[in-house]
Amino acid sequence: MAELRLVDVKKSYGSTHVIKGVDLHINDGEFVVFVGPSGCGKSTLLRMVAGLEEISGGTLEIDGKAMNDVPSRDRGIAMVFQSYALYPHLTVAENMGFSLQLRKRPKEEINAQVREAARILQIEHLLDRKPSQLSGGQRQRVAIGRAIVRKPSVFLFDEPLSNLDAALRMDMRMELAKLHRDLGATMIYVTHDQVEAMTLADRIVVLNGGVVQQVGAPIELYNNPANAFVAGFIGSPKMNFLPVTVEAIQGDEAMISAPSFGRVAVPKGRVTEPGKATMGLRPQAVLAGDSAEAAGTFNGRVRIVERMGAETVISFNLEDSAPLTAVFSGDRPFELDHSMQFGFRAADVKLFPAVNQEQSPRH
Repeated sequence: MAELRLVDVKKSYGSTHVIKGVDLHINDGEFVVFVGPSGCGKSTLLRMVAGLEEISGGTLEIDGKAMNDVPSRDRGIAMVFQSYALYPHLTVAENMGFSLQLRKRPKEEINAQVREAARILQIEHLLDRKPSQLSGGQRQRVAIGRAIVRKPSVFLFDEPLSNLDAALRMDMRMELAKLHRDLGATMIYVTHDQVEAMTLADRIVVLNGGVVQQVGAPIELYNNPANAFVAGFIGSPKMNFLPVTVEAIQGDEAMISAPSFGRVAVPKGRVTEPGKATMGLRPQAVLAGDSAEAAGTFNGRVRIVERMGAETVISFNLEDSAPLTAVFSGDRPFELDHSMQFGFRAADVKLFPAVNQEQSPRH
């Protein structure tokens, strides 16, 4: 187990700045997930922790010791990659014990640690098989087992489930959560999949353009996003954004207006002064029809209907915004190209300074 601290950590490739000063404290035994769109710097930051990328500026500490110049093999970390990288000519047991064999550990010790890791991962019956005889999920378990036998202070995962199909990813998410509970180890996990982040993390670190946008518990980020980027990245389907005008602010309320719904008083959110702003509304918060709960209503034309059984997802157009998304529980037979009324509660509105909708995050 270990505690990590990143102090103003930076990474540059020549004049290109990839990581632009990250400050982060990861507690002993914590499961922290780095999320963000492709190219945001999350994998680069993980590789800097691992010692696979040189730190251009700032300090990385593990248990109070500076690690900037410490070789990767001496940092007490183990990394699980997106690709399994198993030796095809070795058995599962030999793959898992290979790092200990390189360290010339006694055969009895290697066997004991391999068996213990296999027990934790429930792959004891696979120890004599070759990688070609395994499914994708089994190969990923072997890769994780190879990390466990090293007994590292910190586990690093770089998008380990992205090569698996949807059903297997769900199973492996539960396995990783159980592994964290069983080992109580410090884990850092990189993914672009915000569902993985929401279900696995003690805390999520949202990155964009090499800058930390927000750090917090999953539900904290969902309910209280620091900006429109975080609001749009956390949650599925992504949050709807509409351009609005803030006419006045009084106390914790803002009076907003838009051609589609008129004037409505909503929580002021992150807005501090009148002017152009962006209204955020989660798809699950959109109301159908003339609801008595609605503080504001607008008319939209249904463009896409996805009937999923347990829920119905629709896309609809307003005159003054990009297409919006709504999610309703159960099976709802909406008609394509049909104009209907939608609404929203004032309490469900998230208000942010004006942003370009084209720059909002994409999953």
